[in-house]
Amino acid sequence: MTPGTFRLRVMYRKDDRLAFLGHIELINTINRCVRRAQLPFRVGNGFARRMSVQFSQALPVGASSSCEYYDLALTERLDPSVALSLLQGATPPALAPVRASYVTETQGALEAWLTRARWEVELVGSTCTPQDLTSRVAEVSSAGSITYLRGEKEKTLNLREVLVGIFEVRLTDSGCAFVLDTRACPSGSLRPAVLVAATGLSCDSVRVRRTGQWHEAEDGSLVEPM
Repeated sequence: MTPGTFRLRVMYRKDDRLAFLGHIELINTINRCVRRAQLPFRVGNGFARRMSVQFSQALPVGASSSCEYYDLALTERLDPSVALSLLQGATPPALAPVRASYVTETQGALEAWLTRARWEVELVGSTCTPQDLTSRVAEVSSAGSITYLRGEKEKTLNLREVLVGIFEVRLTDSGCAFVLDTRACPSGSLRPAVLVAATGLSCDSVRVRRTGQWHEAEDGSLVEPM
């Protein structure tokens, strides 16, 4: 990072109808919010002269989250509570910032640094039992990989790398739900809907919410983003 700039990390939610914003739309919305907040943001070099901001890994469209992040480069070191208050006043409630603090440059780019995620997943309208779901996921995991279509391109993921595990499998009023832990690798990351599709279990829809993101250290411990 350029000397004389300060890396402010902001944690925010993504809820309600704004869960259906695509990642590019989200970036443009956050850019407008930062400008409305009148924060002293740094502008990057190059022809486009864009705001210097990095985002955590893109959510699937329609997924909500309680723990999204962006790193904003500032030219002045504002008190984090002041910056947070200004952002909250300039941001729609469905993208509300909830925390802000400064972080060091040594962490690297945010999208690559956050390598672990936790998801709450619900199969709405499913009649499967927790035992059925656990068994199907175990069968998929034992195959070692998942191949699926991303647009028109076929992708294959090594499940030993990207699937950490599932737990808290339970029945709900709407169907069956579980908690999923995943890992992002250079080869890609596992989206909850891809895992559900691979199980072959039928449901009306898949409801997804990201509830945690961390950096996984070399010793396997998880480092909090803030």
